[in-house]
Amino acid sequence: MLRELKTLVAVARHGTFAAAGQQVGLSQSAVSAQIRGLEQDLGVRLFDRSGRAAVLNAAGRHALPLAQQILALYGQMALPSAVAEWRGQLRIGAIATLQTGLLPDALPAFRALAPLIEIKLVPGVSLDLLSQLDAGELDLALLIKPPFELPKDLLQVSLASEPFVLIAPLDIPGEDPLALLAEQPFVRYDRRSFGGRRVSQFLRQQGIEVRDALELDELEALVRMVECGLGVSLVPLAGLWRQRPTQLRILPLGELTFHRELVAVLRRSQRQPALDALLDCLRGSTAAA
Repeated sequence: MLRELKTLVAVARHGTFAAAGQQVGLSQSAVSAQIRGLEQDLGVRLFDRSGRAAVLNAAGRHALPLAQQILALYGQMALPSAVAEWRGQLRIGAIATLQTGLLPDALPAFRALAPLIEIKLVPGVSLDLLSQLDAGELDLALLIKPPFELPKDLLQVSLASEPFVLIAPLDIPGEDPLALLAEQPFVRYDRRSFGGRRVSQFLRQQGIEVRDALELDELEALVRMVECGLGVSLVPLAGLWRQRPTQLRILPLGELTFHRELVAVLRRSQRQPALDALLDCLRGSTAAA
């Protein structure tokens, strides 16, 4: 039964029997036979088949998280209770500023607690990392707090809160952030990203129509664009640019300050001592910052 459940998860993730077979090492006909046998055992059809595509129906959508939970529980049966005895790999997805911020501070402490665990670090933007976690491709995702409710099977842990500030080239005068936003070209934090959505929300609330000069998601590149004189920007007070000399003016927003919340997200069914230890190290690094 475990073999069939793994195949069910693979088909749901990859969308066709052929693609799922490549992932689990089975032929397309073997995948089809396993799914057919699982459906017969359960007494329900799990997929709507249209051509080569296999799409979960209502019964399949109900069964999938339960199958994932069963597989996760089975996998935990052989795991040691002491973190120091854990072996294997943890797949951690992280946005760029967390890769260069909290993670380097937290991982030495985690390494001391769990020396046998290998960390695989996967870069990405918040929405992509959340999708990879949901697909079972990550064990933990470190990202900006999503502006929507997460599925009930995902656990969200708060890590840090970063205030947004206005940055401007040294040669642009003025002390009023709102006036600078209205008057100067704007280098925009990608509005599709979770952090960029916070910027767009702030501009709407203040009734400011900016003149977009450029839009990008990478904060380090965004800061460099402002240093080179392309305009002003609203960015979180985070990243490697804070650790080097800059050609910038940094203006706090005062009472109008808004924040970017950093969180860790994991599957409730896959929570285990090693992940809890890593979360403790991340929170410890936040407290020491």
